[in-house]
Amino acid sequence: MSSAIDTYRKKTRRSARIFERSKKYHVNGVSHNIRFFKPYPFVTKSAKGSSIYDVDGNRYTDYWMGHWSLILGHAAPPVARLVEKQLPSCWMHGTVNEMTVQFSEVVQKAVPVAEKIRYVSTGTEATMYAVRTARAFTGKKIIAKIDGGWHGYTTDLLKSVNYPFDKSESLGLTDESHIISIPYNNLEESLRILESVREDLAGVIIEPVLGGGGCIPATRDYLSGIQEFVHRSGALFMLDEIVTGFRFSFGCLYRSMGLDPDIVTLGKIVGGGFPIGVICGKEDIMRISDTSTRSKIDRAYIGGGTFSANPITMTSGRAMLSHLKKNPGIYKKIGRLGNVARKELAKVFDGKVAITGMGSLFMTHFLSDGVTEIRSAADASRCNVELLQRYHFEMIAKDGIFFLPGKLGAISNAHGDKDISRLIHASEKFSQTIQ
Repeated sequence: MSSAIDTYRKKTRRSARIFERSKKYHVNGVSHNIRFFKPYPFVTKSAKGSSIYDVDGNRYTDYWMGHWSLILGHAAPPVARLVEKQLPSCWMHGTVNEMTVQFSEVVQKAVPVAEKIRYVSTGTEATMYAVRTARAFTGKKIIAKIDGGWHGYTTDLLKSVNYPFDKSESLGLTDESHIISIPYNNLEESLRILESVREDLAGVIIEPVLGGGGCIPATRDYLSGIQEFVHRSGALFMLDEIVTGFRFSFGCLYRSMGLDPDIVTLGKIVGGGFPIGVICGKEDIMRISDTSTRSKIDRAYIGGGTFSANPITMTSGRAMLSHLKKNPGIYKKIGRLGNVARKELAKVFDGKVAITGMGSLFMTHFLSDGVTEIRSAADASRCNVELLQRYHFEMIAKDGIFFLPGKLGAISNAHGDKDISRLIHASEKFSQTIQ
């Protein structure tokens, strides 16, 4: 590891200087906690296609892809063209605009549960409002989430994100008693916990593929079993598809799994690379937020924010989804590359790892502590996380390949077979150092 750090320091001297300046103004030098990694993160100058370039002139093949949001790659021309066309008219005005209507028409056709839609600027806001809607509609308080489930920094859901799951995630949180956590892909234990709070259960929120929790797909039986219990209990079944929405096909993952959610949250891909969060829901549920017909005491106040549904995000989002709809072969291509990556990485590490993911998402887990299979965030947390971070960092330093250390990889349409071959070759070199 020390040789990789030395190599990294030599090739990122300007990044080091700029990062020292950044620390004068920003806590830990960053404005998003996970963007820091030791000894310091490189400073990005530009990005194009599958590549990201730092201020020292180094090029990296990027698998972080803007928090997994850039399915077409960086600075995708189909999005850039429409955004550039919109800019002279206005990029912010804080009033109703036709671009929002046009974008919603595309979203609603692709996501049937989106009978009514509200836009915000982040995924965190989307899940925050989803939870508020569930409580307002049911008149109950308790929200259940998954061990290892990540729904942003909203106080309502910042619980049981990191192992050990029974420890608080942060100072400053209050009233955590109204949030409970259930184990992923363990239906029997999850139902036992949910049964214990049935009378005051407002809803359950689940990622159909855990993102930050280890790139782990839920089983169809697990999701169906949770949904059945929730609907029988008069609570809401909410799916957080901020990572999975439009990632594997044109629309949401819930449709291919035969699910019937009440609320779905979207983000990332649907914004075309610009800030967005979306709350989609069945009309009778979403109307709880109607300020025209409901008084203060019988409505859920679901705002947007200053920059919600701004013309640029609505334009970029429509450009992104229109391009994906017209080019369904994109999903076949990136899914194939994902399959190759998972298969070849498993072969390279020869029993030392478990590879999770599906479609164009993948993650490597270095097995330890008796873990042989990754079905939950608890399994992932017992793996050798330090070795995973070393693996990712050494590829940054020595091979010009960028994963945010410790996080899953996302393949975009800008990636190709040569990129995957380079990843496999770099992984072969690393595997030889841990034998």
